[in-house]
Amino acid sequence: MKTQLQEIIKKIDVSGDLDQTAVAEAKARQEVLAKPTGALGTLEDISIQLAGITGKVKNTMKKQAIVIMSADNGVVEEGVASAPQSVTLSQTINFTRHYTGVSSMAKYFGIDLLVVDTGVKMTIPSHLYSEEMTEHICDDFGCRTALTGRIVNRRIADGTKNLAKEPAMTEEEALRAIMTGMEAAHNIKRCGYDIFGIGEMGIGNTTTSACVLAALTGKAGDDVVGRGGGLNDDGLAKKIRIVDEAIGGLDPSDVLGILAKVGGFDICAMVGAFLGAAYYRMPVVIDGYISAVSALAAARLAPKTVNYMFGSHQSKEKGYLVAMDALGVQPYFNLGMRLGEGSGCPISFNIIETACATMNGMATFAEGAIDADYLEEGKKGNFF
Repeated sequence: MKTQLQEIIKKIDVSGDLDQTAVAEAKARQEVLAKPTGALGTLEDISIQLAGITGKVKNTMKKQAIVIMSADNGVVEEGVASAPQSVTLSQTINFTRHYTGVSSMAKYFGIDLLVVDTGVKMTIPSHLYSEEMTEHICDDFGCRTALTGRIVNRRIADGTKNLAKEPAMTEEEALRAIMTGMEAAHNIKRCGYDIFGIGEMGIGNTTTSACVLAALTGKAGDDVVGRGGGLNDDGLAKKIRIVDEAIGGLDPSDVLGILAKVGGFDICAMVGAFLGAAYYRMPVVIDGYISAVSALAAARLAPKTVNYMFGSHQSKEKGYLVAMDALGVQPYFNLGMRLGEGSGCPISFNIIETACATMNGMATFAEGAIDADYLEEGKKGNFF
């Protein structure tokens, strides 16, 4: 599997650049749309980046999905989480029932979910499992490949080991999780989705994320550790200490080693999904803190994965901006959210669709027969 990962990284390094012809054409169109130059701000940047990904100036992002990786983390034995591990089990099941934050949004907006068990500690009833990520459906609309809508069984173990006492997982387990993420991206691609987001569920995963982030960036625990689901002061102090101790001696360039020693199955699978987005040239949305750390780890493995990443909300978790600044990707909005699950993705999808709508639907000055002479000085920076 390590050789397989190396081949994936090599392909992204070779073919992961944006289509510069499409980028130039998109920039040129934005220059002549009936508006002051730059008036749509980040929406213009989004439309240009999409053009570079798809090779087309005009795009639609109507078919959307969110991948949710679920797993438990042995470090909760140290008292670093305010919620019991049973929450991982119940929420993983509730994703498929549309009872959670992200799944209720997904149901409202018609977004499909791909829920994957990579290592939930407690037993998921077998009738809720699917061994396949997709199924073949034939109905009045024809035959197509679709996501199963059930929990996909890619269980590696009953959660990771306690990283405060030993490596969270073996390198082979980390690789298995990464390849699960690649498999998810592949199935998203073959089902014909235009865009997808990446979320998670796993009690204790703000601790694993803080460890991975600190190890990758050289930051101290105090710079990246937050209260997660609601730790008190004593719990927070313990969490910071555990992160500082766990990352001792780790090499920031050894991404796989970091993931294996202090990561989680969910994080590793998310890393694979971000790599998969670049490998299959698909736009992908970063959710909150855990998603951002996973995106950074993917970018450290294959830097051009960043070309395919889009932001969503600014998480209130302390290390979020550390991860995003290291990535060079900016969040699009701040609603004070800190839920995770992929909950920022549906909102971001709507922003990205808005960028498409303006690129596709706005008239140019010529098309709208507008006298643009008054804007010439503005284009030089004098007025606008």
